[in-house]
Amino acid sequence: MGPVDWIGVFLAACAALAVAGAWYKLFSRPLAVMAGPGGLEVRRRPFTTIFGTFGLVLVSSAMLGHMFARLSDPSKWWLYPMMSGGVALFFVIPALWTNYLHQRNPRAIALIDAGFWLLAYLSMGLVFMLRS
Repeated sequence: MGPVDWIGVFLAACAALAVAGAWYKLFSRPLAVMAGPGGLEVRRRPFTTIFGTFGLVLVSSAMLGHMFARLSDPSKWWLYPMMSGGVALFFVIPALWTNYLHQRNPRAIALIDAGFWLLAYLSMGLVFMLRS
């Protein structure tokens, strides 16, 4: 097992934050419309949202960094999208979807959020792959 690439962890979190900014900029209006009155309130708290999101994706990125440090052959590039996408598809999205089922949120909102998490994890995996 190699050491965790802490610079990669930070850069991967930055990549996921960039994906969040672009993704939720693209879907902010549809999310607000689907939620209806009293649903998703658009609040102007950019610093809280940005730093909160960064802190949370930093935790996820650190875990991915730990997983990638355990690779015996980092030259196998396909392991990075497989592992990061697998975490999103088989851990994060099912957990998210379970919450949305219990909260009875519209399926479209769950799909938008699931798409974000898949792209965020794939972007983090890409950063680790490029740094290997």
